[in-house]
Amino acid sequence: MSHIIICVGRQLGSGGHDIARMLALDFGAKYYDRELMNLAAKESGFSEKFFEQNDEQRGLFRSLFHVRTSHVPDSNLYQNNFSQESLFKFQSDAILKAASQGSCVFVGRCADYVLREQKNVVSVFITASMDFRVQQIMAKQQLDRIAAQKFIQQCEGKRAAYYNYYTGKKWGAAESYDLCIDTSVLGIQSTEKLIADFIRKRFML
Repeated sequence: MSHIIICVGRQLGSGGHDIARMLALDFGAKYYDRELMNLAAKESGFSEKFFEQNDEQRGLFRSLFHVRTSHVPDSNLYQNNFSQESLFKFQSDAILKAASQGSCVFVGRCADYVLREQKNVVSVFITASMDFRVQQIMAKQQLDRIAAQKFIQQCEGKRAAYYNYYTGKKWGAAESYDLCIDTSVLGIQSTEKLIADFIRKRFML
């Protein structure tokens, strides 16, 4: 096997980003999270800001009539009939291109679905108890407990809707992934080691 692709889904505050970065280091893979927006922008010719403002959002542009026309190359939004589906296509093309060039770790953005026909792909979903996640968000976002829990619920609602809409699967459901694991049981570092071991056994590395 020339290279492997790891797709990481995650609940907010579960430590999914940290685990994905650690996996990238373990397997000598490139790490793609928000970096995908830069790749998609280069592929499409559209501003990266377009992708940032609609990241993991389902439906038409939230900011379609509020973004400056300088973000759009020689075009008229009305004439192009440009939609969120077009953004998803550009981002998917960027994922496919990156995956063809070497080992990668992708965070979110339906990468597991985009790469579903590839044989060298493993999909993981990182979860954690609500208390664990609330504590993480309280510390990172400087929020109290109630605000942190509300923030989690709002963000995850959008993330789930995006995933479900484009994949036809259910975000966070065990049957949608190769492995689901709770970081609040073993902690982030031990969880990453367990996932890495699973991947090595999966691909007989």
